[in-house]
Amino acid sequence: MRLYLIKLLCLVMFANLLYSCARRGNPTGGDKDTIPPILVKSIPINKKVNFDQKKIKIYFDEYIKLDDVKKQLIISPPQKNEPVITPVGTASKYVSITILDTLDANTTYQYNFGNSIVDNNESNKLGNFKYVFSTGSYIDSLMVKGEVTDPVVKGTSKNMDVMLYEYDSTFTDSIIFKKKPRYISNTLDSTLFELTNIRKGNYLLIALNDVNGNKMYDPDFDKIGFVKDTVTFPTDSSYKISIFKEVPKIKIIRPKEVSSGHLIFGYKGKAEDLKIEVLSETPYTFKSEIIYDKDKDTINYWYSPFKADSLQFLVSKGDYSEEFTVKPRTKKRDTLNIISSSSKFLNLRDTLFISSNTPIVKIDTTRISIVDQDTLAVSFKAQFAKSKNKVYLNFDKKQESKYKFEILPKAFTDIYNIPNDSLMFIVATKKIEDYGIINVNVSSSKKSSFIVELLNKDDLVVRKSKISKPETVKFQLLDPGNYFVRITTDENNNGIWDTGSFLEKRQPETIKFFDKTLELRANWELDETFVVE
Repeated sequence: MRLYLIKLLCLVMFANLLYSCARRGNPTGGDKDTIPPILVKSIPINKKVNFDQKKIKIYFDEYIKLDDVKKQLIISPPQKNEPVITPVGTASKYVSITILDTLDANTTYQYNFGNSIVDNNESNKLGNFKYVFSTGSYIDSLMVKGEVTDPVVKGTSKNMDVMLYEYDSTFTDSIIFKKKPRYISNTLDSTLFELTNIRKGNYLLIALNDVNGNKMYDPDFDKIGFVKDTVTFPTDSSYKISIFKEVPKIKIIRPKEVSSGHLIFGYKGKAEDLKIEVLSETPYTFKSEIIYDKDKDTINYWYSPFKADSLQFLVSKGDYSEEFTVKPRTKKRDTLNIISSSSKFLNLRDTLFISSNTPIVKIDTTRISIVDQDTLAVSFKAQFAKSKNKVYLNFDKKQESKYKFEILPKAFTDIYNIPNDSLMFIVATKKIEDYGIINVNVSSSKKSSFIVELLNKDDLVVRKSKISKPETVKFQLLDPGNYFVRITTDENNNGIWDTGSFLEKRQPETIKFFDKTLELRANWELDETFVVE
């Protein structure tokens, strides 16, 4: 019996030993690989002079992939015929470049792969890898750096091309519309840029948000920024470039019929004060209204329809004029719908308005009534907005009150002579103590006007004020919440932000976003100072 117990104990100890060894032997996978690929060699060697090859191979210490290389790869100077880059879609230990272009003599070329070279397993990026060679006897080594910003964008504007055009015998201001630059780089995923391997000389420095990727400026699509003065190399200067969208010359796109009596005219440029005249013969009852679409470059042209095979229009503004012909086809007509601007609460400083989907041409105020919470009639005045798809109802509001609105049929009549259906709703006002105040103190040494805007957490403008000099702007009756401040230096004192012009060498007006969050509570008053340099 004693011998049996000793054997049993030995078996238990042996089993525990095996289990312990097995536990210690479980693989953990090791630490995650965070090291990017390492260059082993290149054929020809990197920074080779007197380069005369058509094929390049660049070897790495591990298998790599090319990630979005078509967008990431920047070749400077640009080539007419894009090289063939492999591998695409597969892993390899090398990158192969086949040059299809004729290289210029005595020129330093740079292939900047950006962040496109990544390892096969963890996609660790070999950031900003460059392969450089020269068809001459030396490598150009001058450089310039700086930052590209977009004044109308609060966040970071990424992937901006930065270009240098050489001032030589062929240079004109129009070259940026027709030819690729001498040197090019990209900000990639930041706002910073660095142009390297530049030769001595005088250059135009520009930045582009190149929408179609052709490395030339297209004002209809691209944003541009430029350094006004000549950049002379060598230089120790760092440059900050603000990009902007130029306002194109006015151009009307052929009108389209939406419904009977409703056309849309697309346009480019500034269409304010545009005139649309009907050249065709019209009945004496003919009416028309123009309403601009705030969210699109579109003009809504409404007219009282009549029988006609075609309509001729003359569209004009200043020196621009163009004739268009429209053949009405549809008989479907829009039905008048009206809604209130306030669904529940009405701010004490706001004016309630009624909006419609078609232009209103007639108001009968006897069919509109407003009564307060004591069922007493409230006097009001109805007023058209600039565009006749909105009617303001002005009345004296009291805090912590309720108002009932009743709009009977035929209170509004639209351009089609269609009356509204009935509409009834109730709105309430809050106590003054339910709101807050933000005082924005603008401090600046600039002798200029300023546009001060208060933005909500969604970056929508909730209040706006124009001041003729640095001073304090008081924003009252604000709902509790988080706010941000944006200040525009209004140099020409016209009350709006003005963009720039490359050919006129005019920079855009400065816009400054302030990242500080203004946390406003009910019955609070905040005082904040913002410095505009």
